[in-house]
Amino acid sequence: MNRGQQIFAFFTLFFCLSSTQAAPISFTKLSGVAGGSPASTAIYMADLSGIGLSNILSVTINDDSRGLGGATGQFSGFDLDAIILSNTLCTTASCAAGLTGLSVFDYINGVLFTPGVQRAPVNSKLFGTNLSGDGVDNAVATLGVFDGNSTVAIPGAAGFLSMGDLGKLSFNLTSALSTAGLYLYIGEVGDNGEVAASAIEVSDRPVGVSEPAPLMLFALAGLLLAWTRNLNKTGR
Repeated sequence: MNRGQQIFAFFTLFFCLSSTQAAPISFTKLSGVAGGSPASTAIYMADLSGIGLSNILSVTINDDSRGLGGATGQFSGFDLDAIILSNTLCTTASCAAGLTGLSVFDYINGVLFTPGVQRAPVNSKLFGTNLSGDGVDNAVATLGVFDGNSTVAIPGAAGFLSMGDLGKLSFNLTSALSTAGLYLYIGEVGDNGEVAASAIEVSDRPVGVSEPAPLMLFALAGLLLAWTRNLNKTGR
């Protein structure tokens, strides 16, 4: 192996170990609404078959509503009714609400949540979160079912999670899923346009898993170069 081949091998190794593939996705709003009582959940669909990834392992929602929708306190930000993946194409909210999503979401242990900012008056935590406010209480949020009660009344509100302004919510799937014929459905309580105002992406890597450290990469590169030099000396 000559020097040029060694350099090419090094950069190939570096790229394979350090790169992360993520793809922003666009949504189509389905006709009608779904949800609990009152029912006012808008459902959006994204066709993942053309995003340039052969499979996905995570989905991330970044709220950027910045006051859109008008709710305050514990109901601030993107109000997520449900998120599911399916191989069935729906064009109406009622069709999507009747789907049984693929069993790849762990809505409790597979979630990474960074709470956003609450609009005054501030509550102790956002609606649908756990006791510490930094995770999902899926007994309240029920993120696998489009069943959100579109109200801020207590009691009354149920079936959704409020992310807060600029909150971030990531889901690591329990297994890699092919994007061929795959559709992502997201429900937004209140039909306030928060999905359209947010940045949502999928990735073929899990979220929160550290990439190989630079020192490790250079160590591996050193081993590769030493191995190729040895091959040159031995003539093998």
